[in-house]
Amino acid sequence: MIRGRPLEFDPQQALDAAVEVFWSKGYEATSMNDLLGAMALSKSSLYQTFGGKRQLFLRCLGRYQERFSAEMRGALQSAPSGLRFISGVFENVANTAEKCEGAKGCLVANSASEFGQRDMGLSKSVGRGLQGMGQIFIEALQRAQREGDLSTKADVNVLANYLVGAMTGLRTMIKAGLSKVEARSMVPVILNSIR
Repeated sequence: MIRGRPLEFDPQQALDAAVEVFWSKGYEATSMNDLLGAMALSKSSLYQTFGGKRQLFLRCLGRYQERFSAEMRGALQSAPSGLRFISGVFENVANTAEKCEGAKGCLVANSASEFGQRDMGLSKSVGRGLQGMGQIFIEALQRAQREGDLSTKADVNVLANYLVGAMTGLRTMIKAGLSKVEARSMVPVILNSIR
């Protein structure tokens, strides 16, 4: 069996670099030169390892979603309560206002706005990311019900969808320039609306 030359770069590191480019610029505005420069790869290495721009973007969306989900799950496990986890998520988002991180928004929400329903393949991947966020909120809300902080009659699926919408909306508003004071003032309103 003939083996190819071993990779001379770390594919995960290169993928993380590509995530940052797509997250900052969006899919359409990102050029192959942007990606090659950030990933420190030749065109042939990029194509051999990741395929073209579209395939790379799909991998980046998956990578972003994995990292984001892992962070949220870790925070949920260590939170003192389900409601405190939800509060912490929104406080953390609000605290990104007026920072570089906030100016980037959310890669999943940015992509939902960029593609809408124009590209069903990409839209499905974005939809899976939003569903993943929703699932973690469902788990937090169910925990809040068990802890007696949320009515057992509350529809956790509806509330989780609301929280995903509120989170992506808040991140989009921050990306558009919402101040930290304004962002933080919205957090109690969001939390009160689910009780």
